[in-house]
Amino acid sequence: MNEEIIPMQPLSPESPSQWTHADSIQLYGVQKWGAGYFDISEDGLAEVCIEKADGTLKVPIMDIVDGMKARGMEMPTVLRIRNVLDDRIRALNEAFREAIEQYGYRNQYMGVFPIKVNQQCHVVEEIAVFGQNYRHGLEAGSKAELIIALASKRHPESLIICNGYKDSEFIDLGLFAREMGYPCIFVLETQKELELVLERSDALNIEPILGIRIRSNIAVEGYWSKDSGEQSIFGLSTVALMDVVKTLRSADKLHCLQLLHCHLGSQIPNIRDIRNGVEEACRYYAGLIQEGAAMGYLDLGGGLAVDYEGSRSTSAYSMNYQLTEYCVNIVETICETLDATGISHPVIVTESGRATVSYSSMLLFNILHVRGHLPGELPASLPKGSHKLIQNLWEVHEGFDAARYQEYYNDTIFYSDKIRDLFRRGEVSLSERALGDNLRLALLEKLSQCVNADESPPPEMLSLPAQLADVYYGNFSLFQSLPDIWAINHVFPVMPIHRLNEEPGQNAVLADLTCDSDGRIDRFILNDEIQSTLKLHSLEEDKDYHLAVFLVGAYQETLGDLHNLFGDTNVVSVYIKDDGSIDYEREFEGDCIGDVLQYVEYDPKHMAEQFRKQAEEAVRLGKISANRRKRMMKAFAESLNGYTYFEKEDLS
Repeated sequence: MNEEIIPMQPLSPESPSQWTHADSIQLYGVQKWGAGYFDISEDGLAEVCIEKADGTLKVPIMDIVDGMKARGMEMPTVLRIRNVLDDRIRALNEAFREAIEQYGYRNQYMGVFPIKVNQQCHVVEEIAVFGQNYRHGLEAGSKAELIIALASKRHPESLIICNGYKDSEFIDLGLFAREMGYPCIFVLETQKELELVLERSDALNIEPILGIRIRSNIAVEGYWSKDSGEQSIFGLSTVALMDVVKTLRSADKLHCLQLLHCHLGSQIPNIRDIRNGVEEACRYYAGLIQEGAAMGYLDLGGGLAVDYEGSRSTSAYSMNYQLTEYCVNIVETICETLDATGISHPVIVTESGRATVSYSSMLLFNILHVRGHLPGELPASLPKGSHKLIQNLWEVHEGFDAARYQEYYNDTIFYSDKIRDLFRRGEVSLSERALGDNLRLALLEKLSQCVNADESPPPEMLSLPAQLADVYYGNFSLFQSLPDIWAINHVFPVMPIHRLNEEPGQNAVLADLTCDSDGRIDRFILNDEIQSTLKLHSLEEDKDYHLAVFLVGAYQETLGDLHNLFGDTNVVSVYIKDDGSIDYEREFEGDCIGDVLQYVEYDPKHMAEQFRKQAEEAVRLGKISANRRKRMMKAFAESLNGYTYFEKEDLS
């Protein structure tokens, strides 16, 4: 897929619309990035697709939204579909089971979910509960995450993988889990950790299960390529690896070394990198066996990608393989590499987080306002005494010739830029500047239509649609709910969830509620390309317009911040039953203003008292009445308890 951002081309207003839901499927690419979980119905509604025993059940997302609103849960809201989360765990485990059967692999797969990807309680609990059907375990990278893993664990044989830097408290918790019979494995990230693990093991008289993380030589493609290769900040070199083996041998603990951890990378788009990485990991694994280590587990870390773009390519936010191919390549490579050495097949472990939880969550929000790009009404004739440059721009507008549109584009930019320059120097009045800007907009609108009609428009004019994009103001905070868009230019699928059998005629960018110029979304997947504007519908009077950002289950809530003190959104978790009815299993109200103020060390009670004193002083000075003070105090208290996002006035 071409990473260049392609400006969206405007639709010709003269062409009659024959728009159907099939056009929206193509435009927004839902069947390409949706992995079978999302679709669009003939009546223009985005749907969640759930595989049942007797076929696919499709439920409009708007039906879920209507139920949320009836229960008092307003926008913005993170919606979680438990069916999808369960299916991702099932699909991963079943795909490995089928690959193991296909290649006669003589061991099993045991997956673990890295808690860091989504630490929300109900997400981790569901993975533990449904995952016990497959002995699916958990990975912890900190003491807090280890506590979550120990409290959430359901199946006694499911793994707990302990990564990250470990202090004595961390190690003691893991050793106590070992004493209870849990397969809790310490993965050594540094040589120094081994000393502490052995020290605490001797002190508690509990023998550990050890893993060791090696620094692979394979550098993978994608945004997170620095996770891999020799420059990775994690893992031991071959020299350090041999030192660990020597230390364990001297301590008569080499039999404790049972797992090799080789994190190939995150969001790996190219399957060939995965195959090469597995091959190298097998060589390390075989080498440790030959050194006398017990071994038994091969942990290939994360890396299983999500095709956010739906392009099935090696683009950073795509993937050129499917889940089945991923599992087959791992199993086949291990067989091919180890069978020649006579070494037994290890338990395959992967730490797939992104691919497990991304699909199950979406951010829903409504549009509050649109700032349009269309010019205002132009005068019938120029005011007398207009500046010469205004007259020149007027003549370009009045004499516009589509056949010479590049010439007229050059004139438009030249004259309007000159007018703006003279305004800065005080030689053009404010009213003349406004008229010049209005003429510029009118001309650019005409020129944009010419670009759309030309099969090979001049390259410098391809950005016109983006320049003329409407700004749709959404009821959300990008920094709280979609931080990766700001931080790493991530691309998520975005589309309306209704009116999808109507032609979306507006080129738009999205702006959030924060007063920050970075609080915008201007990279979208449309027509199989990354484009700078999103096709949306015009707003309808007194009707909500709802959009969804899909595949946001990984990292977004965990990394979100409090920019402008917009807090956590409402969260609703649903389960779709076999008859299509919706079970609203969990509802979590988002942060109120009082909550977020406490996060930044304010005391809401103290603030209310300070405001009361100020209001009382205003009464004493005769600025307001006591009755007005009462209304002010009521408004202040209601605001402290109110949602941090835009709330519609309740007229019921």
